[in-house]
Amino acid sequence: MKDNTLNNQPVYRIELSCYHEEMRRLRVEEGMDFMRFMTGCDWGEDGLGVICLLENTKTGKNISVSTVTENREHPEIPSVADIWKTAELNEREVYDFLGIHFTGHPDMRRLYLREDWVGFPLRKDYDMSEAINPLRMTNEEARDTTDYYEIQSDGSVIKKRDVIFENDEYVINIGPQHPATHGVLRFRTSLEGEIVKKLDIHLGYIHRGIEKMCESLTYPQILALTDRLDYLSAHHNRHAFCMAVEQALGVEVSERVQYIRTIMDELQRIDSHLLFFSCACMDLGALTAFFYGFRDREKVLDIFEGTTGGRLIQNYNVIGGVQADIATDFVQEVKKFVAYLRPVLKEYHDVFTGNVIMQQRMKGVGILSCEDAISFGATGGSGRASGWACDVRKRHPYAMYGKVDFKEIVAEKGDSFSRYMVRMKEIEQSLNIILQLIDNIPVGEYRMKQKPVIRIPEGHYYAAVEASRGEFGVHIESRGDKYPYRVKFRSTGLPLVACLDTISRGVKIGDLIAIGATLDYVVPDIDR
Repeated sequence: MKDNTLNNQPVYRIELSCYHEEMRRLRVEEGMDFMRFMTGCDWGEDGLGVICLLENTKTGKNISVSTVTENREHPEIPSVADIWKTAELNEREVYDFLGIHFTGHPDMRRLYLREDWVGFPLRKDYDMSEAINPLRMTNEEARDTTDYYEIQSDGSVIKKRDVIFENDEYVINIGPQHPATHGVLRFRTSLEGEIVKKLDIHLGYIHRGIEKMCESLTYPQILALTDRLDYLSAHHNRHAFCMAVEQALGVEVSERVQYIRTIMDELQRIDSHLLFFSCACMDLGALTAFFYGFRDREKVLDIFEGTTGGRLIQNYNVIGGVQADIATDFVQEVKKFVAYLRPVLKEYHDVFTGNVIMQQRMKGVGILSCEDAISFGATGGSGRASGWACDVRKRHPYAMYGKVDFKEIVAEKGDSFSRYMVRMKEIEQSLNIILQLIDNIPVGEYRMKQKPVIRIPEGHYYAAVEASRGEFGVHIESRGDKYPYRVKFRSTGLPLVACLDTISRGVKIGDLIAIGATLDYVVPDIDR
């Protein structure tokens, strides 16, 4: 590694031999119960390794750690999946793209790419020629076994094999072409009658290699890709990336920009939550409520279009400000929308929330404990529904969030109904935030002029926002060039699908649809 700081805070290098022991100490003695992100990187001559950002949810203290293996032929790092549950899929992702084997990990299969894929795309020496991985028109065969690597008492490592599904298990596919998976996501589901015994999640059906593409794009060019991750958090995604670059450059945007970004973020949250409401209603068979939500979401998209020119993809936040000033009727239209939506929310609850069928389908179904929410890193409304106050706007205030008054909605039961109600109440809080800002947008520049070629100082940088589904983070490693050395996007949805197996065991297959609807993941955000 060329630099040993992240956001001017030290990145503690842990020797490989004591990595697992030290990570367990950080979890137990230092209280680092939340792994905010884990990313793998190829540091060339310095080796292959990982960087993790950990947080103590009680004190808010953050610490960054890394470890490196210099063995490129057979790179091995001890797994920490037994310490943080979110590490299980994150380590599989690192293995998939960098080929690092995590010893002690229970399931060392690829996560996104086919099992017969040749090579590891995020390595700097990866051969991208079509001859290595020709276009395959055959389906990948599902594996019912998984390999893992176990450390012996003498320090040696042996490869073992475990069974995912036994031969006599009844396994069905839900997805990848299924409306209730909300995208091309596949669940191999083991059933005992109607009861779910186990879920095996298959990702990668729309993987576009965005993080790899970032390595050959300039920082302004990368912005176009962020909108296409979680497209229902397009403003949030761009905001996070701009913050990371501005932080690295030492750029402070004007107060006008901060107001505009905050208002746009909250409109985006309302847009997303209205779509969540609509899709949850549709998944449970309530088509009238589905049409209500779509009708009102269109009003938000009309406001966006008037200023940004886009309805889904928001080409608006740029490094140093926003692309254009707000439309002349923006303030008037936003205030009109706020006045319209408040009474309409009561109609939503009358037609859907109070329905006895809906309550029976959601209450007590798919319970995610607070401890598991933190361990999986399931942030956003799903985490807050389990009693975890995890809102980035409160934990690490940015833009205008440290200066506005709003309530962080937290529930305790952690079931599907709680996840639903948290998001519905968050719409009201977003309206409150917008009203505090909309009449007070200060005059000033909407965009600071930047150099045509942006180079950020050598180092590691991380910025996060509270997106529609939780903490969306951007980690940039720079070597001082106009292209980033490594970019990692912290997916809000990956932890949500990671916890599905845990919270779905023992429920009926129909309940699985309600659980997925209230977790509210967006697949392109997962399949980066």
